[in-house]
Amino acid sequence: MNAVVTGASKGIGKAIAEKLAVEGFNVAICSRDAAKLEDAAADIKAKAPQAEVLTFSADMSKKEDVLAFANKIKEIFQTVDILVNNAGLYLPGALHEQEDGLLEYLMAVNVFSAHTITRQLLPSMITQRKGHIFNLCSTASYQAYPNGGAYSITKFALLGFSKNLREELKNHNVKVTALSPGPTLTASWDGWDGPADRMMEPADVARLLWAAYTLSAQAVVEEVIMRPILGDIG
Repeated sequence: MNAVVTGASKGIGKAIAEKLAVEGFNVAICSRDAAKLEDAAADIKAKAPQAEVLTFSADMSKKEDVLAFANKIKEIFQTVDILVNNAGLYLPGALHEQEDGLLEYLMAVNVFSAHTITRQLLPSMITQRKGHIFNLCSTASYQAYPNGGAYSITKFALLGFSKNLREELKNHNVKVTALSPGPTLTASWDGWDGPADRMMEPADVARLLWAAYTLSAQAVVEEVIMRPILGDIG
């Protein structure tokens, strides 16, 4: 069994890749930072020695990098059973204050990369009538908030992509899940000085993804929102 996780050198992506590897999957992971990517691969292999871990250094804002990653996956893996579109970038700020071009950049990273790699890997899922696509959305996909800016727009768009994909693929027996975590202890929250237990852990997201994947063949979780027990952080 083979899985692809984008943006998996740290945080939620790494936790998901580790979970899938432990559960018996080979995993293909990508990130911009080649050194951190290799460190992540070593950590995954330490927990799941049997897993094949394919690494690929890619800037997901660049379509040519996304296509190159997809081509490498198709070269190594005959099929893809799980695709996790996790690559994303969080840059807060009010729309009228953010620099020109930021929306386009975040759309490329947070939305267009998911669209491109999904289109590349989907044909084999359709052919085998089996597969599960997870799009890592956000609570920001549902609720606008001050300083959400361009980031929030991209997360609304990713949720729309998930909804459309779900409708298109139901008759092909391919599952689509929009997984939307709230505050999670990752690099996006660097500088936050509150207690660590105020946030969810990346492993929480990985465990929920696995639970959704292991439902019966006739069941699919279309959307799920996760928040810390005390709610969002203002």
